[in-house]
Amino acid sequence: MNTVKLQRACQYPTLQIESDPAGNVHWMYMHHDIEPGGRPCFRTELMNDMWSFLSSITLRDEQRQSGRLRHVVLASAAPAFNLGGDLELFSRLIREDNRELLLAYARRCIDGVHHLHCGLGGDVRTIALVQGDALGGGMELALSCHTIIAEEGVEMGLPEVMFGLFPGMGAYSFLCKRVSPNVAEKLILEGAILPGEELHRMGIVDVLVPRGQGEAAVQEIIRQQQRSPHAHLAMNAMRGISQPVGYDELMGIAEVWVDTALALGEKSLRTMERIVRAQTRRSAIAA
Repeated sequence: MNTVKLQRACQYPTLQIESDPAGNVHWMYMHHDIEPGGRPCFRTELMNDMWSFLSSITLRDEQRQSGRLRHVVLASAAPAFNLGGDLELFSRLIREDNRELLLAYARRCIDGVHHLHCGLGGDVRTIALVQGDALGGGMELALSCHTIIAEEGVEMGLPEVMFGLFPGMGAYSFLCKRVSPNVAEKLILEGAILPGEELHRMGIVDVLVPRGQGEAAVQEIIRQQQRSPHAHLAMNAMRGISQPVGYDELMGIAEVWVDTALALGEKSLRTMERIVRAQTRRSAIAA
């Protein structure tokens, strides 16, 4: 089966969307609107577009067909996959002691990663194609997917401990489905940024391929899974029973994240702001 990708009409400014004619495979490239020097992070506009698109392709129970397996691929139009949460927004909301908006941001994240983890209601297998660095929330997004494919040379990590915080949008819950809780805690508390090769050895990255071969690897996995759609649909259902990551669990951790963020001091906020400047410089150089 050859996957044919067609460019859709641009309804979502921050995304490049490509789908096959039958609507069985959707490729969602983040950061389509990023200008040179822009930060490929989870800006509110990006999240709104992502979740709007995912909602638009989510089928109601009566629309699902027996044996019809669909795929959603998350990738990036920028050099980085995703550098994580919007630290510029975080520092401002923390300085304003604005718990309401910080919690609303966290809830938006949880809505998205939980929907991806659950396969958009169960008939979708989600694939993260990591061709550039995935840090913080970017790694959490990848972890929420059923399959993570990374190209050699990319780096992934959860560096939030640098400014006294932790990754609160699913990292611990999703990591504990791939590695032991002790390893998950170590990754979070050390904040190390690791090469994809190491994460593949640990079992966090599912497939590691040479540079430039990520899209071909995704297409091959889709072909393999479409040979046995009933089995993969059943696997989605089994995961939901045996390895669930509940919405309440994710949201409870996110509330701990919000309260921890609001308790951060000036030193942590200045560190956030330095990272924002560094991300901007890095994006300008990459462009």
